[in-house]
Amino acid sequence: MEDIAEFIAQVTPAKRKRDAETLLALMAEVTGEKPILTGSIIGFGTYHYRYASGREGDAPATGFAPRKPATTIYLMDGVDAHAEELAHFGPHTSGVGCLYVKDLDVCDTAALRRVIARSYRTLTAGVFGQRASESGE
Repeated sequence: MEDIAEFIAQVTPAKRKRDAETLLALMAEVTGEKPILTGSIIGFGTYHYRYASGREGDAPATGFAPRKPATTIYLMDGVDAHAEELAHFGPHTSGVGCLYVKDLDVCDTAALRRVIARSYRTLTAGVFGQRASESGE
């Protein structure tokens, strides 16, 4: 945890650092997992995936990365799986498996908590074996 605290202490701008501290506590509480720092990603829990090609591996079940332009929140079961909840979440953009948030203070963190909990449960139930980019197939 010391490495994570040191990592977050160096995050800029200040808004991203504040959001990282919020997400660290929120994801730890929701998942019951200890955070793991891999590069610039803080992950919680793991799930096993397998591509149609046969390639497989393990990835964090949820996590985030505080980047200068926005904080990336990883929803590896796909953002579309949470479209209804995210419609009321607040200002964000998204990719296939990522939310990009510039200011968590103007977002509904209760909605985010529900999304992360649902995504985490889906990924760790042992039945979700693909990546977000394949979940629509």
